[in-house]
Amino acid sequence: VECSYFKILLVGKALNSCHATKPGMLNVHLVPHTHDDVGWLKTVDQYFYGDRNDIQHAGVQYILDSVVDQLLKNPDRRFIYVETAFFYRWWKQQTDDMQNTVKQLVNEGRLEFVNGGWCMSDEATTHYSAVIDQMTMGLRFLNDTFGHCGRPRVAWHIDPFGHAREHASMFAQMGYDGFFFGRLDYQDRNRRMVAREQEMLWRASESLTPPMADLFTGILPNGYNPPEGFCWDQSCDDPPIRDDPDLEDYNVDDVVTRFLHIAHGQALVYKTNHIIMTMGSDFQYENANLWYKNLDKLIRYVNQMQSNGSEVNVLYSTPSCYLQELHRVNLTWPLKGDDFFPYADSAHDFWTGYFTSRPALKRYERISNSYLQTCKQLEVLGGPISRKGPFGAGDSETLKKAMAVAQHHDAVSGTEKQHVANDYARKLANGWAHCQVLVSNTLSSLSGSSAPRVYCEHLNISVCPLTETSKKFSVNVYNPLARPVSWPVRLPVNGTAYIPHSIPTPPQVVPVSQATAAVRRGRGYAVNELLFQVQAPPLGYSTYSVSLLQNGPPSPPSPLPRAPTAVQNKVWVLWYNASDGNNSESIQMSGAYIFRPNTSTPFIISKTAKIETLQNSVVQEVRQWFSPWVSQVVRLYTDSRALELEWTVGPVPIGDDLGKEVISRLDSSINSSGVFYTDSNGREVLQRRKDYRPTWNLRQSEPIAGNYYPINSRAYIKDDKDQLTVVTDRSQGGGSIQDGSLEIMLHRRLLYDDVRGVGEPLNETSDIYPEGLVVRGRHLLSLSPPAMAADTHRPLAQEFSSLPLSQPYWRRFKFSGLQAVLPPAVHLLTVSQWDQDTVLLRLEHQYQASESKEHSQPVTVNLQKLFSTLDMLGVSEMNLSANQWKDEMTRLDWKAESGTHHTGVTNQLCLLSPLGCVKTADLL
Repeated sequence: VECSYFKILLVGKALNSCHATKPGMLNVHLVPHTHDDVGWLKTVDQYFYGDRNDIQHAGVQYILDSVVDQLLKNPDRRFIYVETAFFYRWWKQQTDDMQNTVKQLVNEGRLEFVNGGWCMSDEATTHYSAVIDQMTMGLRFLNDTFGHCGRPRVAWHIDPFGHAREHASMFAQMGYDGFFFGRLDYQDRNRRMVAREQEMLWRASESLTPPMADLFTGILPNGYNPPEGFCWDQSCDDPPIRDDPDLEDYNVDDVVTRFLHIAHGQALVYKTNHIIMTMGSDFQYENANLWYKNLDKLIRYVNQMQSNGSEVNVLYSTPSCYLQELHRVNLTWPLKGDDFFPYADSAHDFWTGYFTSRPALKRYERISNSYLQTCKQLEVLGGPISRKGPFGAGDSETLKKAMAVAQHHDAVSGTEKQHVANDYARKLANGWAHCQVLVSNTLSSLSGSSAPRVYCEHLNISVCPLTETSKKFSVNVYNPLARPVSWPVRLPVNGTAYIPHSIPTPPQVVPVSQATAAVRRGRGYAVNELLFQVQAPPLGYSTYSVSLLQNGPPSPPSPLPRAPTAVQNKVWVLWYNASDGNNSESIQMSGAYIFRPNTSTPFIISKTAKIETLQNSVVQEVRQWFSPWVSQVVRLYTDSRALELEWTVGPVPIGDDLGKEVISRLDSSINSSGVFYTDSNGREVLQRRKDYRPTWNLRQSEPIAGNYYPINSRAYIKDDKDQLTVVTDRSQGGGSIQDGSLEIMLHRRLLYDDVRGVGEPLNETSDIYPEGLVVRGRHLLSLSPPAMAADTHRPLAQEFSSLPLSQPYWRRFKFSGLQAVLPPAVHLLTVSQWDQDTVLLRLEHQYQASESKEHSQPVTVNLQKLFSTLDMLGVSEMNLSANQWKDEMTRLDWKAESGTHHTGVTNQLCLLSPLGCVKTADLL
């Protein structure tokens, strides 16, 4: 069945599935919808089934049951659905007859999918690689199930807490015609309402030639809720429309009058004679009859007023139908080039705390993304035996789904209840287990050895039972990048001398630090670490055999020349006292969402630190203890391009009844003039200026929290001579509060809820750390001239987010999946099995325009000579989300207001394949 919805967008005619609007009237587009969090107060499973209604009454399966039933009762009705993770579960449980019925509703445009990702992802704390994966998973299911009729044309992020420019760029490259969201800073909204600039053209990349990353963007009038007084869900208290004049409390006249007043008021702050109203909210439509019965009446009675001179026309609509009408008006739109961070909903309520909230979960999500890419690559390189081999049945799907759910804006963001955070981690761990079987099968096939393999998942705290107890073992180091990697490996051991074979630099044995021994809590007993530099080929692995030479006590640390007993440091660890709401200016507390320090001056944990130093042929290391709950290791590896800072924070003490927000502050002599730079979802970098917003005159009311931004992979300050760059191992919040200084928030432990819905303080504990969570992480620091900085921090950021997989096992081998190393400017973003004979490949030009004199230029890659184990028979180019052929992707054209354009430069990849040169117009 051909869907009229798709046909009209190609030929430019009216949407057959859209209700007719009336020229010369104010057309009010009512959009029935539900917003279904993929976990928040309840787990994703509990939300789907309607379990634990004592926490929150919500059951997604009943919403879909009820909506489909009600759509069938009136062909005028419309509904949109967003979260494919839930719809996928529901769909699997339906009969063939019901599935055919739903397909018909989709074909007729009565049920429309918007956004279509597995979830509605967070925009501040997600990495672009994981966002692309979760969008691809959801959109592929819709494609496979409904064909082009089910392909969303509108991105819909009505709940995330601020909006990233890179997300808009990705949506544009995925073929979306527009983007709608609900939350933006209250000052920004006020200015836009007065100027009637709540709908705009977002130019979402400085590197892509317009309109490649241009995206029409609209701000919804009521967040994602209905207008006040017009909520008719079972969870609402608004009165229904009582339209029998023979009964008491007849209220049609009152309802119509109030609605007309709201519609005219909304029209004053938008630009056209079309306005949109979201009729729904969190987990609504479980009893869809309540909504539709009242909406039917509302439409009928308001439109009847046209006979009395009313110029308001109300209709059932969808975001795509509304967008089509805006496009028809053929206006010019204001142009935006920055992003929508930070977000505040009032003067002292900046939602910048969640940039760091739940730092352990944020790190687990990031390394899980790295492991998923490894798992998908080895699934391709290993072929069918990877999924069913000597170690049993393995799969990548389990981790794909767990990672997709983790991108939700109440998952990796850290804004969920504790039991839900635990569930996200459990799902990731289950995904790891399935991938470990797949990886073992592939490595067994490639090496010819079915010897058992052991995965050491706690090397960051020097725990690995095999290396602690064995006199001989081998280590696989897998490199998922498309260039060789040299990386230090640290393995917990109890001997004092070892021989790793085929290592150019002699290995070293160093004692485990006191901080590491303390944080393990009995999970390991190694007294030493075996430290050596490994080299792994691109898209491949190296194996190193290790033999014990000597047992004995740990070697004492080797002192550095004239090492002091204490050091003063330009790297400070400090903490802000979190507001408890007892403040004359505002009662707002710090919580999972909100960062609000009680003072602008952080507390210094200690100006001096107890130290221990060591130096050998592999590393120079200074171990610092600032307090019983804060320590730091400063490392410089031989031939390294960066200094490594390993920080350990926790249990954060709260015996003084003070919540604490712990930061690392780097002070320098750089004259940064109030300017610093942060990445957007790990991709392009944006300039930030203290106490400043590019699109409105900021009235700053929180000098610390109001200057914090999300840092997903890197941040830097610079002047004409120097650039100080920090690469992070997870998403964190940070800012440049003082010139020449960068501060990054490491950990948060708070005693109050911030009244944004989660209903509990961010006070994490665990069975292992009942007195408070301990978190360990790393930063990489580089200092170089600005012209050379990108060539250092870009590769570092890629390596840091794609860490090699180290795995002890019993055989020696070396393998590379590539015939040729990719150029430095090109990143192998995706290698994934698509179907039996097809592989999904994404190559990424990873340098911004003008970022690097050498590497920001166009690059040519020969695909036919790229892989060592795959036969390249042909290549067909798809859009970024792989749900549409690139040459068939058409998007609506929008005109920007004059004088607001700036020219982008396309960093092209020319892919030489058996089909000739396929030029990709975009970066990804």
